[in-house]
Amino acid sequence: MSVPRLITATGIGLVGILALGGCAASSDTADADTSTASGDYYPVTVTDLAGNEVTIESADSVAITDNRFFQIAADWGLPVSVAPLDLFSPENPLKDSDEILNIGLHTEPDFEQIVAADPDLVINGYRFSSEENAQGVQEAAPDAAFIDMTGPEDQSADEFIVESLTLMGEVFDKKDEAEALIDDFHAALDEAKSAYDAEKTVMGLVTSGGEINYSNPTDGRGSSIFFDLVGMTPALDAEGTADHTGDNVSLEALAQANADYLLVLDRDAAVSEEGQTVVPALDLITGSAALAAVPAVQNEAISVMPADYYLTEDVFAYIAVLNGLTELFESA
Repeated sequence: MSVPRLITATGIGLVGILALGGCAASSDTADADTSTASGDYYPVTVTDLAGNEVTIESADSVAITDNRFFQIAADWGLPVSVAPLDLFSPENPLKDSDEILNIGLHTEPDFEQIVAADPDLVINGYRFSSEENAQGVQEAAPDAAFIDMTGPEDQSADEFIVESLTLMGEVFDKKDEAEALIDDFHAALDEAKSAYDAEKTVMGLVTSGGEINYSNPTDGRGSSIFFDLVGMTPALDAEGTADHTGDNVSLEALAQANADYLLVLDRDAAVSEEGQTVVPALDLITGSAALAAVPAVQNEAISVMPADYYLTEDVFAYIAVLNGLTELFESA
């Protein structure tokens, strides 16, 4: 048996095989026509993911708060006027735009920036989906068409990708571009499924604050989506939470699970401030004496998600992770 190659992403960008997967998906979209929908496309009526029928009169000024569509906004050339720029990936070309008013973080949003932008369309979801934030966004733009990107709680990741991208294509007259992204996602998913051997076990981890934490396969942050998508066999099926830093499970307990593969979300890579010294997830894991005998560590069968995954969590990030898993499984 050949020894699997370790697959990882380092720094603030996408590096190695994960980078190639993510960048390929993004660049394909970027090559498409980036002009926004023509004036004669509107008004258009759509049904958002919350089941609301919404009529959009125009999309000349767009407020977008859902981090899963920031890269699409850049690739499709959407006229974004206000957004939480603090949540944008450093790789997103809109991150430092001086033409976009900054709402700030979802923890302390500056709704006055939305008032000042006076958008005619709002794309809202995820980190701004709490009742308080959603209400604040709507009150700041009372005349704007409000698209709720929050689907039902039992919606699978596959369903969300298809339904949300289809909706975005309808909203912005980018149906072909949306369909191409859906096809890219399903192609990456099919390859990962084909490459995976269900007899091999996988464990999800989150590194945060220099600690190695557990990500449960049901709703753990980061990895659980891929357990469901690919149908991976958990090395440890202990209960946990959806906490953004993972769950504190002893390294000894993690080691005893003897995972064949590790899928890791490096939260520190995404949220560390400039100049702050953080230990990369890969170094934390391979440098842990407690985990040294784990098959995944011994065989370097570790896949670290793109460095900005925690910020983006979008279709491009999904494709990158799936491509990385395929490479990992095929090299076993």
